[in-house]
Amino acid sequence: MTALPVIIGMGGINAAGRTSFHQGYRRIVLNSLDTQARQETFLGLATLMNLVSLVNGQLQDLQGNTVEQSDIEARFGEQIIAGTLIRKIEQEHFDVDATPWQQKMTLTASDDSAIVFETRRRDLPSPIPASWHVEELENKKVKVTIAAQFDIKHDSTRDNPIKSAGQLPTGFDPSIMYNSRYQPRGLQATIFAATDAIKSTGLDWQHIMNSVEPDKIGTYSASVIGQMDDKGLGGLVKARQQGDRVSTKQLALGLNTMSTDFINAYVTGNVGTTFSTSGACATFLYNLRAAVNDIQAGRTRVAIVASVECAITPEVVEGFGNMSALANIEGLRRLDNLNNNDEPDYRKSSRPFGENCGFTIGEGAQVAILMDDALALELGADILGCVPDVFVNADGVKKSITSPGPGNYITMAKSAALATSLLGKEALQQRSFILAHGSSTPQNRVTESLIYHKVAHTFAIDSWKVAAPKAYVGHTIAPASGDQLAMALGVFAHNIMPGITTIDKVADDVHNQYLDIRTEHYQCEDMDIAFINSKGFGGNNATATVLSPMVTMKMLAKRHGSAVMDAYTLSNQTVTAAQANYQQQADLGQYELIYRFGDGMIDEDEIVISDTDMHIPGFDKAIALSKTNPYQDMF
Repeated sequence: MTALPVIIGMGGINAAGRTSFHQGYRRIVLNSLDTQARQETFLGLATLMNLVSLVNGQLQDLQGNTVEQSDIEARFGEQIIAGTLIRKIEQEHFDVDATPWQQKMTLTASDDSAIVFETRRRDLPSPIPASWHVEELENKKVKVTIAAQFDIKHDSTRDNPIKSAGQLPTGFDPSIMYNSRYQPRGLQATIFAATDAIKSTGLDWQHIMNSVEPDKIGTYSASVIGQMDDKGLGGLVKARQQGDRVSTKQLALGLNTMSTDFINAYVTGNVGTTFSTSGACATFLYNLRAAVNDIQAGRTRVAIVASVECAITPEVVEGFGNMSALANIEGLRRLDNLNNNDEPDYRKSSRPFGENCGFTIGEGAQVAILMDDALALELGADILGCVPDVFVNADGVKKSITSPGPGNYITMAKSAALATSLLGKEALQQRSFILAHGSSTPQNRVTESLIYHKVAHTFAIDSWKVAAPKAYVGHTIAPASGDQLAMALGVFAHNIMPGITTIDKVADDVHNQYLDIRTEHYQCEDMDIAFINSKGFGGNNATATVLSPMVTMKMLAKRHGSAVMDAYTLSNQTVTAAQANYQQQADLGQYELIYRFGDGMIDEDEIVISDTDMHIPGFDKAIALSKTNPYQDMF
């Protein structure tokens, strides 16, 4: 009997806000929410953005004035809306109107005389160029005479054509939530996201750890670009060029596997599987696939699946921009028939399946917690859905490494076929929807829609609902498919299908004969199936089939019977109460991030090993040492 991987919690952060309890999803569909959900969303975002805080049990603004929850939208609503989702890049990252760079300049004497200047001896280059004559002066200074011309670089700025990004909410600062010294922004976001995910389960983490063997817990996470700000690889590669020193931490903390390591070392204390794989835009799904496979095989019973990317830096933006991949100011003006001096609407720079001119980079961290079905029922975990499988396929031979290819046809067709085998044709045709890759490039809108068109035609789907999160949070690269999963769980919970409100109409070259792509949010019936699709450059294609909580519960009842489900219902009451408590605390900004720096380190001298098992200090259960020969037929 194959274990079913079920989702019991999800947390994180992106341009829409916090992931747990669908806050980010709610921000996207804000105008379609009822009054209570809308108030909760504004409250949670106001505290997340440090516009209000809880002081002695009372909400206060930055001036210390008392604020009522019911007044938050009226007082801060415009500021919250303006400071979330895609918007003009803020100074916290860099100045897009005056982006710093080094201008090359060749200096030549204006007459027959040489170039002469004074400086400190310690500032001379090594070796001293042959054309330089150096004369010693007092106070450790020198006089330099240069007969020939020479090249210098000096500080300059330029008007950056890329001006928008899906940034974390304005004012959100994970660095002040725990002792985060010298840590890159992506790793700070990882600590926040992992804490948010674990607490969203309503289960005590130590209780989870003691419920399974220590080696049956796994962490699966990665970045793609790595930690590219000044505290990570970004600072490492340019330090000496700027006359600075490389720190002792920049290399290690810059690695793209470091989100996995931080979750293990500082959040969960995991000694089980640790796994990192990168696959461009499909990275979250690649790690989800590994976790799903391990749960199905019985190697893992609890899986933390994550991805993080915080790479809104001048270098990364220029890299994508020079590939003609990003929406720039000229392209946006052209699309909207604006004059050269007109400012585009940066909120609408990402336009999946509409007339568009490139994607918009984003930043974020997403963490999902999965368990096998038996353990989830035993612990009374709340069920957000299940993941029967994730399919990954390459593109074959290419010319351009970044161009799309046939691999996504395979992953989408396999996912649709799996859904049909599980729930039947009617469920696929009437109650499934796609969380599209939807990158907002002209090539993507044609090639991705053609895949959906052909799969829909094959499986007799007349009106396949399509949503595209990148319209709102941008392309976060590694965690992008995590953003898509978060939106899918929001749709399951709220029955509001997000439209693509950043476009006026679907582009004429989109293959939408069998697709339902709308420009407004709308109410939908209970959905059974979500397809999380990623069409990454390099041939990194992945599609996950995700089933709704309602369908998952029916599957669990069928497998485990009424007695187990009745016991689960009772134990789940305590869990849902704990979830409600965390949601309330999180909405009030009381996150209490988990950061176990040196707390609970394992004394290796206390490890006990026998020929059948081993005991690790701090864990209730032993790790079994298998004596079974898996290759018995070969001996």
